[in-house]
Amino acid sequence: MDLSFARSDRDLAAAMLPTGLAVLMAMVTSRQAASPTARIQTRLSMPLPVAALLAPADGCFHRAAATALHRWGEA
Repeated sequence: MDLSFARSDRDLAAAMLPTGLAVLMAMVTSRQAASPTARIQTRLSMPLPVAALLAPADGCFHRAAATALHRWGEA
């Protein structure tokens, strides 16, 4: 899915659209940008700080592996 916007400097015919069509295209574009897919894609494309990669929120890199190691250490 292409979520990029068409640039008007490439094609001058796009700048001369009838008002009704221009409004329709603006509504479609805004709905597409607000879709769950677009929001997820935006989150995935945002870079994470390096510190966030080395210090996960739950305190372990892989929760299942950490739980297995903790249980193994208790046995």
